[in-house]
Amino acid sequence: MKNYNNPYPSVMPVAKRPDICFVKGKGSWLWDSHGKAYLDFVQGWAVNCLGHCPDVISEAICKQAETLIHAGPGFFNEPMVRLADALTKHSCFDQMFFTNSGAEANEGAIKLARKWGSKYRNGAFEIISLENGFHGRTLATMSASGKKEWESLYAPKVPGFIKVPQNNIKAVKQAIGPNTIAIMLELVQGESGVHPVERGYLQALRELADKHGLLLIFDEVQTGMGRTGSLFAYEQYGVQADIMTLGKGLGGGIPVAAMAIKQKFFCFELGDQGGTFNGNPLVTAVGHAVLETLTSTGFLKHVNVMGELLMAGLQKLSDKYGLGEVRGQGLLIAMDTGMLSAVDIVNRMLNDGAIINAPRQCTLRFMPALNVDQKEIETMLGLLDKVFAAMTDGGTS
Repeated sequence: MKNYNNPYPSVMPVAKRPDICFVKGKGSWLWDSHGKAYLDFVQGWAVNCLGHCPDVISEAICKQAETLIHAGPGFFNEPMVRLADALTKHSCFDQMFFTNSGAEANEGAIKLARKWGSKYRNGAFEIISLENGFHGRTLATMSASGKKEWESLYAPKVPGFIKVPQNNIKAVKQAIGPNTIAIMLELVQGESGVHPVERGYLQALRELADKHGLLLIFDEVQTGMGRTGSLFAYEQYGVQADIMTLGKGLGGGIPVAAMAIKQKFFCFELGDQGGTFNGNPLVTAVGHAVLETLTSTGFLKHVNVMGELLMAGLQKLSDKYGLGEVRGQGLLIAMDTGMLSAVDIVNRMLNDGAIINAPRQCTLRFMPALNVDQKEIETMLGLLDKVFAAMTDGGTS
């Protein structure tokens, strides 16, 4: 089994990393410094939507790097405008603000909501968010998140975030007060173990926001860019937000994210928002190449077909070994492992040359490349079958 000693003392140990070092990746596969191959069904935490080192991204980087890498945030650049135009064309939003990470995009959404409250709602600043939600690792986005482990970390937290249970519209109604300005949520809670919101709940949130003059913010950092089988998860619910954030898959491995808004909610004064590297030509050229691929004929159909295949295979294994629920959308899928330790499963799989994730002690999460193929899914399921068999009496069939 891999151990978790830190073999690289010059690297700050802020995460529990196994003592392996990756040196190459292609498609669904990674190779470590010893030449061992790993089938990757995490893909940088749902970042590498087209797999490792896809040609379309490599070509976009090389082409743009020869033309213009960075002009500065005080100027327009052609790839920035092209990506903004394309994202507005394919969504219900009118304007884009590009950032370097999903957390930074969510920070921008929080700022915009508070600015709106300052200008138009007598200084309202409170934002209702969900228990077990995850919005990033800046101080404000950690404050907005609903992770219990973070409640006392970096205290005092940024005030003004009211947490309520997911899919409980009564709790939202009770949380709305004179200082409330927005409701912020993920459409599928990834870090809690892949828990989608209910359709009726989301529709009720939209009605509540309209009734009370609140902004509705969808955090689609993980669910956006094809991950759930549609370009954006909100399309599957028939509900539009006032603000949406994107990240992870937008750059396919390159750090670019975005805050998307309806134009009528723009209220920043010049200089209120910015960032040195935001919207630079290199990353936005890549983002456009990714978006073109995701919106090409048949791509999202493939995501849904592969998602159904993976879910069916996981359900078969769950039935065989008496495990738990399989749930998700598209290629964002979770499996409850019953009495088996998900962390132990992840370690065994890593030892066998496969990478999966355990967001909870008894929950596995699968986030493969969106262009993963049937053979790779079958290989992953086969490896899981062997691990489950070794951890149990061999199953019930």
